[in-house]
Amino acid sequence: MKKSSQITGLPIISIADGQQIGEVKSLVINPEKGSIDFLTIENEEWQVSVKAIPFKRVVGIGEYAVTIESDHAVIDLNEIPIANQLVNKKIKINNTKVMTRKGELIGEVTEFYTDDATGQILGLDLILGESEATMLSSYVLTYGKDIIIVKEDVSEGFLEHSSHLDPNYQKDVEAGLTGELLEDNVPSSLVLQENEEEHALKEKQIELLNGKRVLKDIMDLEGNVIIFENAVLTREDILKAQKEGPSVVVELSMNVEA
Repeated sequence: MKKSSQITGLPIISIADGQQIGEVKSLVINPEKGSIDFLTIENEEWQVSVKAIPFKRVVGIGEYAVTIESDHAVIDLNEIPIANQLVNKKIKINNTKVMTRKGELIGEVTEFYTDDATGQILGLDLILGESEATMLSSYVLTYGKDIIIVKEDVSEGFLEHSSHLDPNYQKDVEAGLTGELLEDNVPSSLVLQENEEEHALKEKQIELLNGKRVLKDIMDLEGNVIIFENAVLTREDILKAQKEGPSVVVELSMNVEA
């Protein structure tokens, strides 16, 4: 599960050549399906047309980057009428008013969450006057450009914490495995899962970069060289970059021999 803000702005990395092809500029919402269908791409070299990646072509959305198999996943929106129509609808969700079908103003969306495997919208964070709540997406009737329309009994879809939206949390509830809550009210089982996902992502990065030649000196956050130009990457080198954080890993990924 990812927040929309955790996806926008991420580098987009092609696994085939280990190169960055751009950054996520925006999330294209399909209001009928209640899902993210495309990620538009920010790239200074593309001035004429708008490029995007179908969500189903995304390999993974990690802390560091969005990964795709190759640049063949990128499409020109002008050549895909349905995609272009979705972009022109300009459904943004965040900062949109929420109202019941009978006209009662409920609040305003501050954030929304998506299943990072399918793109399905799972829920929304709302400001309700002086309070806040997380709402299940199943209570949404219409995702409009200006207003989101919800069911009359929407209050029944308010959750104690946004982590409860996670499909894995719901499975844990059914199995009685939710465990105790940590200090920030996040179930311990979800923290364990996140740790496992982070480990899997780091191992994938090592698999992709191991044995490749570095094209420039790679610096740590203080400006010290941690991997020298022309070095052939080892597992230890990549672990060193990962320890420095996402920006160093992305810099390394963009500067290795294809």
